[in-house]
Amino acid sequence: MRKGWPERQAMVRKPAVAGQFYPQAASEVNAALDKLVHPAVSAREAIAVICPHAGWMYSGCTAGLVYSAVTVPDCVILVGPNHHGIGSRYAVFSSGAWQTPIGSVPVAEPLASSLLDNCELLAEDERAHVQEHSLEVQLPMLLRANPGVHVVPLLIGGPWPESGGRDELRQISAAIAQSVQEFGKPVLLIASTDLDHYEDQETSNIKDKLALDAVVNLDPDALMDRVIEKEISMCGVAATCIVLWAGKALGATHAELVDYRTSGDVSGDFTRVVGYGGVVIG
Repeated sequence: MRKGWPERQAMVRKPAVAGQFYPQAASEVNAALDKLVHPAVSAREAIAVICPHAGWMYSGCTAGLVYSAVTVPDCVILVGPNHHGIGSRYAVFSSGAWQTPIGSVPVAEPLASSLLDNCELLAEDERAHVQEHSLEVQLPMLLRANPGVHVVPLLIGGPWPESGGRDELRQISAAIAQSVQEFGKPVLLIASTDLDHYEDQETSNIKDKLALDAVVNLDPDALMDRVIEKEISMCGVAATCIVLWAGKALGATHAELVDYRTSGDVSGDFTRVVGYGGVVIG
């Protein structure tokens, strides 16, 4: 909550896409997670990750490999695209909890409050989050990786791909880095994004490589330039740029591509695919 603002009742955000993007029954969610998330003995601390958000049947393996590769701390900042265009351009879910079929994930309220205080562009806006899937699909996997996880959900809306412009995205990234530094405890940044949408496999492979090369090189400006110049329909490009800038401000020096695939690799239909990439940044 912003300093001096009246206290508001904490909201419990109910699942919007359980039964669509991932199972609805707790037993089925856990069975899926048993196959997807296997935290490794060699799991490493990370500053940030890039993770897809499609239905688990398509992108769940990529997401699971990301969460299996890193140590998920008790606090996570989730940044993703607002596909529905509802609510504020830069919307923070600042208090309460998110329900999932396998348990609730509390909001890291002190960290959310700090983030709001550090950036006037951000707004407390739960309404923007009610229908959005890009962050929700991450939560059961985060719970499996760390049952005590708390989150700060942030949605980026506005005109695609640059939202309100790179200057605004940089301001948000700077506020994230400042808030993490002030928080003084480990925080994982997550950018939720899919890659190129609805082109043939060969075209998507080429475009996705251009985008992922920029991500692995920790070059958000190159990423945005390539998305615009090559018409790469990467839905979470603004969220990814924010996390890359913030990650670099927090000391990130390298990134690793953990997995890449398309929906065609699952369905066998290579005429109209969506790309998914998982990246760990340290």
